[in-house]
Amino acid sequence: MTDILYRYLLIIVACVAMLIGLQIPNFVDQYEKRVDAHLREVTVNLQSFQDIANKYFGGDMHMLVELHRNSVEKPFQEEGAAIEKMVQRKLRFEADLAALKTSLPQKALHVLLHGDQEILDEALGQYSYAVPLNQDALIFGAVVALVLLLLVESLLALIRLIIRKTLLSPTTPKAQ
Repeated sequence: MTDILYRYLLIIVACVAMLIGLQIPNFVDQYEKRVDAHLREVTVNLQSFQDIANKYFGGDMHMLVELHRNSVEKPFQEEGAAIEKMVQRKLRFEADLAALKTSLPQKALHVLLHGDQEILDEALGQYSYAVPLNQDALIFGAVVALVLLLLVESLLALIRLIIRKTLLSPTTPKAQ
């Protein structure tokens, strides 16, 4: 009876792991699209300031920001801070998008370890589950299922070994 339950447990673990693995390429794709969309938005928002920087400062946005920050007028100082914040945001998204120009496993690792928190929160909050049946998704699903099954098998083997050693170990008499 326990063999049957054990086999069903492994089948359930494999199915759940496969479904989770199938989601990874889909999530990475949605994350990458969000980064691209935010980059396009901030680029459009900065374009008029970039045009001014091109006209007066040879394209150097930092000089335009410094001009605003060094102004005696408070509104211009605050405007400089706002422009600088947009420039930093654009640079952040460009770096993130550049890091995503690689293979799917490296993209997934980047998103997991170095993903932009704002974009991760957004992607998780609006994630649309799907079961893509493309090669990448199937490979990811199979690998996640295999790794999880190996972990479960190893853990159960370790538990059996500990139980066996505990039950078979002779009890040592207490010294007096």
